[in-house]
Amino acid sequence: MTAPLPTEDLEHCLQHTAHLWESLRGERIFITGATGFFGTWLLETLAFANERLALKTQAVFLTRDPAAWAAQKPHLAGRSELVPVPGDVRSFAFPPGAFRSVVHAATTAAFAIDPRENFQIIVDGTSRVLDFAEKAGAREFLLTSSGAVYGRQPAELTHVPESYLGGPDPALPSSAYSEGKRATETLCALANRPGLETKIARCFAFVGPHLPLDQHFAIGNFLRDALAGRPIRIQGDGTPYRSYLHAADLAVWLWTMLFRGAPGRAYNVGSDAAISIADLARRIQPEGPIEIAQAPTGAAPARYVPDITRARAELGLEVAIGLDDALRRTKAWLAA
Repeated sequence: MTAPLPTEDLEHCLQHTAHLWESLRGERIFITGATGFFGTWLLETLAFANERLALKTQAVFLTRDPAAWAAQKPHLAGRSELVPVPGDVRSFAFPPGAFRSVVHAATTAAFAIDPRENFQIIVDGTSRVLDFAEKAGAREFLLTSSGAVYGRQPAELTHVPESYLGGPDPALPSSAYSEGKRATETLCALANRPGLETKIARCFAFVGPHLPLDQHFAIGNFLRDALAGRPIRIQGDGTPYRSYLHAADLAVWLWTMLFRGAPGRAYNVGSDAAISIADLARRIQPEGPIEIAQAPTGAAPARYVPDITRARAELGLEVAIGLDDALRRTKAWLAA
């Protein structure tokens, strides 16, 4: 069972999205991946806006196990406007009726399953959800893609823009997740037309309540170890650069892209404030022990940091919650 999101975070999201919600007043929205990190934030911020603004919006969302979802999130399970439907993203039965909007946030962890199955779930699931959006008469469709579509970021490129045409090596099984995401973006481009506007959010790295603490996310593992009073362990040499957007800002960005993003357009989603993995560990645990497994080799450090000029210029989006505040908020929720 997980705790509700902090009111501070929900208020932040509503403050920056209040002008958007009229688009959903009295409407229905369909969300996949609603039990994951992204989807949970979308459901909770929508429910909060529903309550504060009396929107009367219904959110129908896909989950493999509605009973398990209700047990994990009882503070949401009792809300009549949140309607779970069971099913696999590749084969779910289409809910009846019309839907104003569709957000496809279901995905797989990059290294969690067999690469071939990973690719098939990502691509076949997106194809299924696009078919549903067309049948349901949706006006807008948002795909949560990934910065992984760019492949390895060149060392000389400090921030990768949407115009960068690099990509992962398609001959490597480890590229299954990245290539799957690239394929889904093509599917969205093919589906984009007047009447069904598809938008793409290329998501990078995040922090906030509901972030998994036991997967391949370094920041989640570091927070877990720090809260447990253990040394933070860095598996590599600590030199790679990442950046972290708080999930309250993430929700603002995704809702804005759904309703204000240009049709057929891809937008990077993330912070542009780069920090090395070693410095991140020190920021999380300033006084406690940090163990770094390898010595730096002297090679140029790897980077995974977005250029967010497009989101700023076209949609007016900003990183409103800095890293220190993001860590404070996340630690407080985890410790509650």
